[in-house]
Amino acid sequence: MTEPGGDGGDVSSSARTRRRRPEPSPTQRALGLLTRREHSRKELTRKLTGRGVEHADAQAAIDTLAAAGWQDDRRFAESLVRSRVASGYGPGWIRAELGTHGLGADSVASALAALDVDWNEVAVDLVQRRFGDVDPGDVARRRKAADLLLRRGFGMAHVRIATGGE
Repeated sequence: MTEPGGDGGDVSSSARTRRRRPEPSPTQRALGLLTRREHSRKELTRKLTGRGVEHADAQAAIDTLAAAGWQDDRRFAESLVRSRVASGYGPGWIRAELGTHGLGADSVASALAALDVDWNEVAVDLVQRRFGDVDPGDVARRRKAADLLLRRGFGMAHVRIATGGE
């Protein structure tokens, strides 16, 4: 349908007069990401620069949000540790993942220490969920359980306890 006096197109007048939203500021973009879940400083920087924000502007926005308490690497690390422990990951895996987020060894150690975790219990629970009761005489099943635990970042001491190979 064309409008009288129009150019003959099918566009309604409301579509022509519709205004576009202004481009969000780097701070607004970062805050939008942080309202969904915790992010590390490195992760926020990567996401903002990937969306066309200049690196210096991204850093300034993150500094502003960190000063206001919206972004905190310590809180991010503790949240990630809780999430990964609940999913059945061991300390080696979690330590490596936190390292990819640009957190230092001290931050990683304090995040792991902040959550009082019995790693043996986590390993036993994971094996129980995946394999049920593992018979000490069932070498193939014990090996599969051990492989799973090692891939998930548990140490050999945890593997021995969880698979009944004490």
